[in-house]
Parts: sequence; structure tokens; C-alpha cells
Amino acid sequence: MRAEGQAYINRIEAALALVRLSLDWERALRRLDELNARVQDPNLWDNPKQAQAISREQKTLETAVKTVNEIAAEMADAVEFIEMGEAEGEDSIVEDGMKTLERLADRADADKVQALLSGEADGNDTYLEIHAGAGGTESQDWAEMLFRMYGRWAERRGFKVETVEYQSGEQAGIKSATLHIKGEGAYGYAKTESGVHRLVRISPYDSSARRHTSFSSVWVYPVIDDSFEIDINPADLKIDTYRASGAGGQHVNTTDSAVRITHQPSGIVVASQQDRSQHKNREIAMNMLKARLYEAEMRAREAAASGEYQEKSEIGWGHQIRSYVLQPYQMVKDLRTGVVSTAPDAVLDGAIDPFISAALAQRVTGEKVEIEDVE
Repeated sequence: MRAEGQAYINRIEAALALVRLSLDWERALRRLDELNARVQDPNLWDNPKQAQAISREQKTLETAVKTVNEIAAEMADAVEFIEMGEAEGEDSIVEDGMKTLERLADRADADKVQALLSGEADGNDTYLEIHAGAGGTESQDWAEMLFRMYGRWAERRGFKVETVEYQSGEQAGIKSATLHIKGEGAYGYAKTESGVHRLVRISPYDSSARRHTSFSSVWVYPVIDDSFEIDINPADLKIDTYRASGAGGQHVNTTDSAVRITHQPSGIVVASQQDRSQHKNREIAMNMLKARLYEAEMRAREAAASGEYQEKSEIGWGHQIRSYVLQPYQMVKDLRTGVVSTAPDAVLDGAIDPFISAALAQRVTGEKVEIEDVE
């Protein structure tokens, strides 16, 4: 087998192994048998809500198992095809087999990410908050760069993006902003982006052209519906109204229609200025608060299972998930997974999927890998 072909095989086998691990393969096969039996029960739809949940789970598991088996079978066929071509000296057969392996490796990588989106809210839409750290204009400009990056990333994936809240900086950039990203799996893909992002560059706002380090935080949480039961005591809420603002005069109101809600027991703050109606913004902000509280509960459950829990951290040194260096060299490095890109312009234009894929995989394996030159 050529080295090229072996590399494709290694990629495919690694992707399939990760999917099997994420599914808990033997348990998944047993569970699929149980679900297949239940969907055949004529009494299942006596409880439509339960039936829909079972049907969704059955379809998801069935698709994942079928995909793994198909890729494994096609890989075995391709390897046999190549070996036959090599034995008979038929280069065209070998090349066809190599093309098949390359296609399967790309498919396995894509399906691996999809299979890793197995959390209970991973298929949901998502909110994504950005907050500038200390540092005034520098950090606020960096926050706006992240705002653009996530908007571009969402567009690349075919998601729809709406701005829920946008607080302009004093001179440039933003103090904070919240995006509502809509599309199948939006939360599952974006959830690993929560954390502190660090930028190193020659400041365009420094007349002495000195190098500056700036920080901004990102917080991601799923959009939830009424099927998720979250109890909130109205006495725990502090509700403020204010005048909306936005970049370039956008979203600017002449009345105090924007709403900010503080959940005092948890310290969670959410805000909406998406609508011109204060009543509607209050409704949107309440839905955001429920989503944040749900996400906090979900993280606590995961922490109880894994034995560790990290609260939302201070925006500054020592809490970063990713570092973006524009000067004196060009590099973006994820500090959790070790994934590196030497094309920061592409990353800031939304090319962040390699970082997301690696972070999702790390949640399953717990391993840190060094991957250089992600384009």
C-alpha cells in the first residue's frame, strides 16, 4: 500500500474510532435494537410527545450506525481493489482505489463531527455573546472583530444570523453584542467557542505603533423552547430599560425600548434590543435568561459526571482558549487542542471549523493533539 493510501486509511480509521467511542458503540447497538422494537409498537403514538422523542433518537442512532458501517465496508472494498491493481500492475485500478479512499477520508471527517453533536441541545439554534475585556478601545475593537468572525462563520455554514443586542464602544468597536444563530446543529457546533480569546497585534490606535494584547470573552448557550422546564422566581430579577445603540446608526431607538435582565442569584445578565417594542425585547430577554440557566444546569450535570467544573472566568491572562497573533508573526493557536493556523486572516474571516472539530473531538477523547498549518 502506498504511503498516500495508508494516510487515508489512518484518517478513516481514526474518525470511525472516535465516532464509535462517542456513541459507546456496543451500548448504541443495544439501544438501537430497543428503539427499533418500540417504534413498531402500535400503542407508541398514544403519547405523541414521547413517540416523537423516541423516533428522533432512533433515527439519529440508525443514521450514525449505518454511516460507520458503510464507510468501513467501502474502505475494505477500496483496499482490496488497490491490492488487486498492485498485484496485476494496473495503475488505473490503483488510482481509482486511491480516489475512493480520499473521498471516504473526507466523508469520515465530516461525519465524525456530525456524530460528535450528540448532546441533548446540540441540534438547537444558539445565542452567542461577545464581551470586550479591560483595555478600552483596543479590546472593544477586538470584540467587534470577533463579532464579524462569528457572523462570517455562520454564513459559511448556511446558518441565519440576527443581532439581538449590540452596545457600541466609546471610540470604536463594541462593548458587547449577542448573536442569535439559527440552523440545525448551531449550538452543537458553536458551544466549544465559549471562553476568552486573546489578540496580539500592532495597535491601529497607538500613534507609537506599539504591540498590544487584548482580550474578549465569548459565551455560547442554546435556544430552548417550552419543552425545557426552567423555573424563575420573578423576585430574583432586576429589570432595566435603556436606549438601544448600534454600529453606524443601526438599531438606534429614541425611546428606552432595550431591556436588560439580571438574575440576581446567579449573576447572569442578558439583554435585548432586537425589537422596537420594549414588551417584545423583554420576552426575548426572558427566553435568553431561561436558555442561560438551562445551559448552566447542563454544564453542572456534565461536571458532576466528569468531576470537574469551570465557571465563566475572568477576562484576562490565564483563561484563554485561543490566541490570535498578528504581529510579530502570523498564527492562531487553540490552547486546548493545540490546533494551529498560520492564516489568521482566513480564521478571522470565519474559517474556524478545524478548531471546532478538534475541540468537539477532545470532549470525547480528552486528548490534546498538535496539528500545524490548518488552512
